Amino acid sequence: MEGKVMRISTFACTAFLAAQVASASTTSITGSFLTPEDTYAATVTLTSAGVLNLQTWGFGGGTNAASQVISAGGFDSFVGVFAGTGDNAVFVDGTSDILSNYGLGGCPPAGTVNIGGAVCGDVALSETLAAGTYTVLLSDAAYIPYAVFETGGLLGDGFADLTGGVFQTCSGTNCITPTANWALDITTPNDTTPVPEPGGFWIFGFTLIAWGMASRRRLTRLPFPKLNN
Repeated sequence: MEGKVMRISTFACTAFLAAQVASASTTSITGSFLTPEDTYAATVTLTSAGVLNLQTWGFGGGTNAASQVISAGGFDSFVGVFAGTGDNAVFVDGTSDILSNYGLGGCPPAGTVNIGGAVCGDVALSETLAAGTYTVLLSDAAYIPYAVFETGGLLGDGFADLTGGVFQTCSGTNCITPTANWALDITTPNDTTPVPEPGGFWIFGFTLIAWGMASRRRLTRLPFPKLNN
């Protein structure tokens, strides 16, 4: 494919800072990446069936479940859920603002950013799940697990990197360069606290480097095979 290079690489998310605040069955997590190719992953164990809810705040800002005021201006995120942990965790569902299943979910309650008009970049995801262990993943909206586009895709399949190596968000011809900050609320159906992946999050696999795609194209959605809900 012209303008794209496929290469084998070792992906490591080792450079982020995160703070976690638990409130009842909701855990509020904030952090900052060093590069758009970093990720945050947490293990969530459900002791009974129920609904797992994810809500980001970093792009548009707002007040999270821990009553922390989150400033607008961070990057727009991808959030996803995988059944199991590690490379063999199986994709359940996920969304970001460049995927075709993105609507206005997530905004409100999060705010908007003026990019030639009010733009929403935060996401919400609600999944009805059986009891078990799951992985919650957060990344840049344009750093998307290959598993999203596969049938029975695995976390270890790697990522499609459409970031161009920069945090950037565009609406039409208007672009901003957001900060590397993110914020996520994880709400579980029982009193369970998500456990961050120890020592960073390592994935071995293929990474698609899309040269010349540094500008996020909100009006061009990538196809998404929705597998849940």
